[in-house]
Amino acid sequence: MSRASKDETPVDKLSKAEAKAELKRLAAEITHHDRLYYQKDAPEISDAEYDALRRRNAAIEARFPDLIRADSPSKRVGAPPTTGFAKVRHPHPMLSLDNAMDEDDVREFFKGVRNFFRAPEDVKRVEPDRIAVMAEPKIDGLSCSLRYEGGKLVRGATRGDGITGEDVTRNVETLGTVPKRLEGRFWPDVIEVRGEVYMEHPGFAALNRERKKADEPLFANPRNAAAGSLRQLDPAITAQRPLKFFAYAWGEASEPFTKSHADALKHLKAWGFVTDPHSKLCHGVEQALAFHRDMAAKRASLPYDIDGIVYKVNDLDLEERLGFVSRAPRWAIAHKFPAQQAQTVVKAIEIQVGRQGTLTPVAKLEPVTVGGVVVSNASLHNEDEIKDKDIRVGDTVIVQRAGDVIPQIVEIIKDSRHEKHAKFKFPHECPVCGSPALRVEGEAAWYCTNIACPAQAVERLRHFVSREAFDIEGLGEKHIAEFWQDGLLKTPADIFRLDPAKIAKREGWGETSARKLTAAIDARRDVTLDRFINALGIPQTGPATAKLLARHYRSYKKWRHAMTEARDRHGAAWQELNDLHGIGENTAADIVGFIAERHNQRVLDELEKELRVADYAAPAEGSTPLAGKTIVFTGTLEAMSRNEAKARAEALGATVTSSVSAKTDYVVIGADPGSKATKAHELGVKILSEDDWLKLARS
Repeated sequence: MSRASKDETPVDKLSKAEAKAELKRLAAEITHHDRLYYQKDAPEISDAEYDALRRRNAAIEARFPDLIRADSPSKRVGAPPTTGFAKVRHPHPMLSLDNAMDEDDVREFFKGVRNFFRAPEDVKRVEPDRIAVMAEPKIDGLSCSLRYEGGKLVRGATRGDGITGEDVTRNVETLGTVPKRLEGRFWPDVIEVRGEVYMEHPGFAALNRERKKADEPLFANPRNAAAGSLRQLDPAITAQRPLKFFAYAWGEASEPFTKSHADALKHLKAWGFVTDPHSKLCHGVEQALAFHRDMAAKRASLPYDIDGIVYKVNDLDLEERLGFVSRAPRWAIAHKFPAQQAQTVVKAIEIQVGRQGTLTPVAKLEPVTVGGVVVSNASLHNEDEIKDKDIRVGDTVIVQRAGDVIPQIVEIIKDSRHEKHAKFKFPHECPVCGSPALRVEGEAAWYCTNIACPAQAVERLRHFVSREAFDIEGLGEKHIAEFWQDGLLKTPADIFRLDPAKIAKREGWGETSARKLTAAIDARRDVTLDRFINALGIPQTGPATAKLLARHYRSYKKWRHAMTEARDRHGAAWQELNDLHGIGENTAADIVGFIAERHNQRVLDELEKELRVADYAAPAEGSTPLAGKTIVFTGTLEAMSRNEAKARAEALGATVTSSVSAKTDYVVIGADPGSKATKAHELGVKILSEDDWLKLARS
């Protein structure tokens, strides 16, 4: 669903309006792919294409920090766990890694580690040619966490969204490479071992042969097979699958047991785990890059899939100080291998319509095997991509993937083009309802102008009942489309008016299934404010922004009244909305505009008759003095770099911002603080010296 960044408008050439539109598109697109990858084990795009989306999002945010969305992909990892398993909250988040796509990116990572520290004794040991990193093959499987208490395995969990995963304890117990009891000695009383569940090539081939004999769908690749096998509701099925587990990290530990990653791997092996024998301690960036080249050459001969090398700062003291930024650690990076390519033919270009009316072109390809996976579709993203690449039906194209299913079109083989291959004409009307399509100035996408368009209506209703919104069990996309088509369902409020007697008479339904569905719907008549806001499908307002709004306005009535009042761009309500950290003027305009639209007002009025929206309940405050505080750093700090200070504040539960407002709790000033200190004085914000800050951070 994307195009390579080299074919898009360069980030440094984007206008602010174009940047806003890009961030909006990227947030929705990355969320879509996260759900497919983490929830359904059915990715639609290649690793390289997904990474390109993430990198472009990060680059735009770096250039336009005031446009960073509250639901930005840079603030999250993965997707919420699916139904069917109990939820497990990870004691420490299971975050993903930033990616390096070439050697220059790796050198920048090493330089970034060096520049993070200020003290001379630190700088000396983190020079790029000296810093020690543990280099480990990046196994293409499913991340898993194993919790041991008193040396006994008590729980296994998937990564899920990084915060909450799925309880797969009974399934991991069937894996021969997962110790039920720890061996050796000197293990902490509580230790959470992390690693990858994967499937080797011979086992994968044998599994697909068995499925073919049984006339069952084949798995696309070993990663999908491993993920699907671990997440079977029946552990007996998991036990029949040739799954293995590599241990490579740890989360919670009741006591320290090591000072380095290299030593930790030795401990894990002594406790009975299998660790990757190819992992190597490298000293300096050149050794790390040499290891990457060596493993790239050996990649095809390995019995399992790897898609790159992970570099981790070996010294755990340095790791702790480096901390995390957003969704990834500063102390590690994944150096990906180059993408694999193949040649195929574009059979057709079709237009799909999303829930906000976006018209997205999709290339239908002659099925081709790329890196062992058969692919037949590629999203072309928008009209500009088709024009830029001059993609035509009948063209022979080079497609590229790096481990998943749907590739990106890299280039056209112009020499093979036939004269009858006409240029593609992007439709200026909706292919579903026939209404005129509109392209907003400064944006790349075309939109259907009909808010009642069937495609939009079904997609909006599907979003309304989705997991992070009302989470209505049993009301899937297929049922929504059928109910809508037959007139049973037109608006969100209609969901709560569905008649079980009418549903029971439909083909494929009965009284029992109809009662179950309406019972599941009734169970959602009480909803939290953040879920309600998210369910409405307001542009630029995903789960994170919805929580931000709920936390600030507390009640549905207050929020709706404030959004109505905010139509006055010179009034206090508009200013209050814009002052919320993480909102910004563009997001505020989308929220206010949504509430101002008459159709949406009717939707809200109807929902009020059917639902009870609970006031926001604030979570218990953190235990550190900085938890929940907003901090601004200004001037030059002496004891540590600005980056390390920010990382420390965030680790203690504070929010770090770049501008001073009445909502700022502390302004920490170093040498030559400038205008921020002056503004803090004017607003009466508490000012801390660097010494004051250090005392607070250590308390």
